[in-house]
Amino acid sequence: MSTENSDRIATARLGAGGPEVGVQGLGCMGMSFAYGPTDTDEARATLERALELGVTLYDTADMYGFGENERFIAPFVRAHRDEVVVATKFGIVMDPGNPAKRDIRNDAPYIRQCVEGSLRRLGVDVIDLYYMHRRDVDVPIEETVGTMAELVAEGKVKQLGLSEVTGDELRAAHAVHPIAALQSEWSVFSRDVERTAVPAAKELGVTFVPYSPLGRGFLTGAFTRADEELSQDDFRRTMPRFTGENAAVNAALLEPLRAIARARGITLGQVALAWVQQRAAVHGLPVVPIPGTRRRDRIEENTAATRIELTADELAALEPIAGQVAGGRYADLSFTSAGRE
Repeated sequence: MSTENSDRIATARLGAGGPEVGVQGLGCMGMSFAYGPTDTDEARATLERALELGVTLYDTADMYGFGENERFIAPFVRAHRDEVVVATKFGIVMDPGNPAKRDIRNDAPYIRQCVEGSLRRLGVDVIDLYYMHRRDVDVPIEETVGTMAELVAEGKVKQLGLSEVTGDELRAAHAVHPIAALQSEWSVFSRDVERTAVPAAKELGVTFVPYSPLGRGFLTGAFTRADEELSQDDFRRTMPRFTGENAAVNAALLEPLRAIARARGITLGQVALAWVQQRAAVHGLPVVPIPGTRRRDRIEENTAATRIELTADELAALEPIAGQVAGGRYADLSFTSAGRE
């Protein structure tokens, strides 16, 4: 595939006053965390190839590999500092002694500790987009965003983002300081954000950044049963949708995607990504999904999906799927906005 301008993706604005970014970003988590062994040379080449294709938003978090993911992308970010927008997150507390344990903290001292750590690991003077990764419901969101706003005033952060919040929580946060981006799971399998979060984002001029738009690889047909096919250290083995009878039910739901892919001569993943990209037109707000990959051929496939427009009939065939999915997104839904919608 050439690197001519025709291969470069379109752009969208990140928040009301933010920069133009590629209309598809790159989730970097899997390059060093959660999805089993990685070919690091190929992953680094994928970062470079993504930039050639117009991908400029690169997403990580301090909890991915206990900071290792930030360190992994740091040389790339520094080498292309004026071309890329780096997003990282705070809020999920990991226990080195028990990798399965997760807590949430949104208090001011913790946020300040986290931002300094991320700046150091990334080797940058300022973080372009800083997210609250998950909400601690025991801390008023106004307090959390107030602390984040101080980081903007101090020049440590340029723009603020939230992840997994409801529409009302987004409005409360935005009243304290403009929120540029809302990141939550959104795919043909996961549409609970459409109830309150998406309408609020549209109302406030917030860009929506869907994570896991490929259903953590399930929507590409890459695996059918996580507990049988994936490595022992792959955290998808813990997710209810991808194991046991749920997995069999959900695999059957891919048939409409397969039919569209066959008819179009495209991949399952491209159908799923085209659906997410078209949410921008359907809902009338900027949408910048961040599919994760660590392979150059996949980044080429994924970015090509930004130029695929599904027909009304194809969209109608995909419409019922989310309501038929078996199993929750996580084993513990308290880590999502689903229980607060």
